[in-house]
Amino acid sequence: MSDETHHERELGGQLLASVSRSFYLTLKALPKELREPISLAYLLARTADTIADTAIVSANVRLECLESYRALVRGDGEAQSLANTLTTQFCRQQTDDAERRLMEKFADGIAWLRTMQPTPLAAIQSVLEHIIDGQMLDIRRFPADGQLRSLASPEELDQYTWLVAGCVGEFWTQLCATELPGSLDPAVSTVQMKSWGARMGKGLQLINILRDIGEDTRDGRCYLPCQPADIQTEWSLWLQTCTEHLECGLHYVQHVTHTKLRYATALPLLLGIQTVAKMRASPWDKVQQGIKISRLDVASILAQAAIACRSATAMEKLYRKLAQG
Repeated sequence: MSDETHHERELGGQLLASVSRSFYLTLKALPKELREPISLAYLLARTADTIADTAIVSANVRLECLESYRALVRGDGEAQSLANTLTTQFCRQQTDDAERRLMEKFADGIAWLRTMQPTPLAAIQSVLEHIIDGQMLDIRRFPADGQLRSLASPEELDQYTWLVAGCVGEFWTQLCATELPGSLDPAVSTVQMKSWGARMGKGLQLINILRDIGEDTRDGRCYLPCQPADIQTEWSLWLQTCTEHLECGLHYVQHVTHTKLRYATALPLLLGIQTVAKMRASPWDKVQQGIKISRLDVASILAQAAIACRSATAMEKLYRKLAQG
């Protein structure tokens, strides 16, 4: 049995399922040619996210850890020193058992990365570098000092959503092109698909920002570029931007020609547009409590998507239906 199979079995099963939540549905649905590199990239990104989000650890230590992590992803150095730091300073701070196990398995994740073939390895290294950059920016922009801070401009928010999610759409497209040739519509250029994929990623990240607006502002973070008094108005404007990004996501999904891949790619888009519809229909006080779709909604979307993914027309029809709420 190969090292790749060992790592995928040890890390890509229960641990991945426990930290990826609804996205695990997408990972599980992927064609086998894409499942391992995308699952690994997700697991490594979630590790970086957990490092960045462990607010009880000082910002300087988190930034140093992310710098070390970025170097390891590039292939520089050994993982043991950072693994020891994560064990001693981060593991016991985790209230979520899955995230604690993620910290404990850090060195195994790096070992798995080292088994990747050159082409997927380069793609994973590139996307993780952008994601880690975004997380480090986040720590620097929002010091935990009790003050509410906002991003300075729409450009800053656009940059942030690209760094932590838009780049994932480009990564996804690149892997589809190299690891599963023929899975994307040959009538559309890879450049165009990457552009649509990036906007889909930015839209999905905006959903996270918009639905968590209440929790984030209570914690001193406002990703919307506005004064506190203008948050509700700005929120509505960015909800429209989010919807426009997701329209590009629909174009993207419609030009994935591999049926199983189209299904896997469509799931986050469909769950996302359903969440947008629910946010749009909710009063502001409900929005501030956090908006989520129910497990019943998720199950319904999974079942409908399995049928709709057979054609671009059916996929658009389902998307429009979910967008109406």
